[in-house]
Amino acid sequence: MQKLKLPKFIDPVKAATQRSDYQGVVAAKDMMRLAETVYAMDDFASIEVKFDTDAQGLHYFEGEITISVQMQCQRCDEPFAMPVAVSFSYTPVKAGQDIEEIPDIYEPVEVNDHGEIDLLQIIEDEIIVALPLVAMHDERDCKRKAADMVFGKIEPAAERPNPFAVLKELKRDEE
Repeated sequence: MQKLKLPKFIDPVKAATQRSDYQGVVAAKDMMRLAETVYAMDDFASIEVKFDTDAQGLHYFEGEITISVQMQCQRCDEPFAMPVAVSFSYTPVKAGQDIEEIPDIYEPVEVNDHGEIDLLQIIEDEIIVALPLVAMHDERDCKRKAADMVFGKIEPAAERPNPFAVLKELKRDEE
C-alpha cells in the first residue's frame, strides 16, 4: 500500500457532502506533543477517516488510528513496545453553536473561521488520550518483580479515645 500523507486542514462539511474517505499516514515528525510524551514511536501513524451525513442531517467523520509507540516502564525504567489503536467519531460545530442537541455518539469539534478542522491535531490528541497514565510492562515481562519492590511499612496508629464516648454516656444518663 502506498503511504499517502493526509491533509493537515480539511473542510468536514464539504468532505461529508462528497462522502470522502481517506486512507493514509501522518508522519511522526509532525506530532511533536506525542513525541514528547513517548520514548519512541513508528515513523508513521496509519489513519482511515470517513466523512458522511447521518439520518438527522448531521455531518460527521469517523475513523481509526493505529501506531506503535515505545513507552518507558515506570516500574523498571526500561522501554517497551505498545500498539495503540484508536477509534473516533466527531461532528463539526461552529463557535457559539448549541451542542446540547448533538447525539452522544459524536464528539463536537469546532471549525475555524474558514470552516476547516485541524485533522492532524485531532489525530495527535486521540493518540495521546489513548496512552496509559502510568506506563508499565505486564508483570511477567517486567525485569522488576513484585517481590523485589519495597513499599515501606506503616506503623500501627496509636489508639485514641472515641470523641463520641461522652455522648454515649449522656444517652445512658437520660434513660
